[in-house]
Amino acid sequence: MKIIVPMAGRGSRLRPHTLTVPKPLIPVAGKPIVHQLVTDIASVLGESIEEIAFILGDPAFFGEDVVESLKDLALSLGAKASIYRQLEPKGTGHAIMCAAPSLSGPAVIAYADTLIRATFNLDKEADSVIWTKKVANPEAYGVVNLNEKDEIIELVEKPKTFVSDQAVIGIYYFKDVGELKKELQYVLDNDIINGGEYQINDGIKRMMAAGKIFKTGTVTEWMDCGNKDVTVETNGKMLQFLMEDGQQLISEKHTSENSKIIPPCFIAEGVKLINATIGPNVSVGEGTTIENTTVKNSIIQSQSVIKNATLDNAMIGNYVMYDGNFTQISIGDYSELK
Repeated sequence: MKIIVPMAGRGSRLRPHTLTVPKPLIPVAGKPIVHQLVTDIASVLGESIEEIAFILGDPAFFGEDVVESLKDLALSLGAKASIYRQLEPKGTGHAIMCAAPSLSGPAVIAYADTLIRATFNLDKEADSVIWTKKVANPEAYGVVNLNEKDEIIELVEKPKTFVSDQAVIGIYYFKDVGELKKELQYVLDNDIINGGEYQINDGIKRMMAAGKIFKTGTVTEWMDCGNKDVTVETNGKMLQFLMEDGQQLISEKHTSENSKIIPPCFIAEGVKLINATIGPNVSVGEGTTIENTTVKNSIIQSQSVIKNATLDNAMIGNYVMYDGNFTQISIGDYSELK
């Protein structure tokens, strides 16, 4: 089994945090988004992973440090890492085709901007499985249309009239991803463009027209990391899930002086808490100091110093110095508020 991860986007809705760190590497519940996503997929597939192909953007932004972290991720899962580049934002179909040499055999394609909780039971009779989540407002999503056999016969983007309430979440299984490769090559060769870009859906629609069988898989949780507010919300949900799974979230190598931690929280190695109340739903990165401060429902990254603050629904980057009484804030790397 292979995992294909398109992750070349800059994550503009999550600025200023993505001005210095690619969005898939923003930590949620103590682990970069892409690391959490790939690890979760690998754990529920029930099959060995031979290769993970990452499609990155410009090397000036997705540099060698990013490449090395992804190679380490693949190695930790017993897989080979393949690194590809999408240097122009030409759409989801184009991104996948940037990894053309890896597009053969069974594969899962997963876009690195969401996190999930699921049990993957692959339907071996299907040529492809598209994972969905039941939503209350299907008109805001791309949804699947099913026949009487519960086979997907159509993908409908933001339907104005009801088609179904099963929204496509951006995770796909292909029994032979080479079939998708063939159809996407046709899309590129014939310049089939929707929304100004080459889309994966156009390759999938060609597979359906050729008689390939598509089924749905469902997830119990689909958590977005699109902007600051939903990323902070996702952080809280993931912390709760990890705590229920019995994972160790609080490093023994942190120091606490007259401070209180209200779970669930992630506290990294080297964190210093002084006269602080942390939690619930807080992640604190390595080497950060928090003093005379109350924090809940927030993400604070590494090597920052936070003093004299009351924070709720906050997201603070790396190497930040913050001293104040603001509450709902979003501060990027290397900022100073004193």
